[in-house]
Amino acid sequence: MTIERIVLAFAGIAILLSLGLAHYVDVNWLWFTAFVGFNLLQSAFTGFCPLAIVLKKAGRKPGNAF
Repeated sequence: MTIERIVLAFAGIAILLSLGLAHYVDVNWLWFTAFVGFNLLQSAFTGFCPLAIVLKKAGRKPGNAF
């Protein structure tokens, strides 16, 4: 699995998890959903993604997402 696919999968899991937590635990978990969405948006424009940096240092290969 490439870095891009891992980042997309992690973002999807984080969003779904935070939505579930907001529904069943506390509505303030929606702030985490907003953070993940903002991070995806800013990385689309700047190319900076902290998770991608960590995965690259861990030895994962970059690739074409689509």
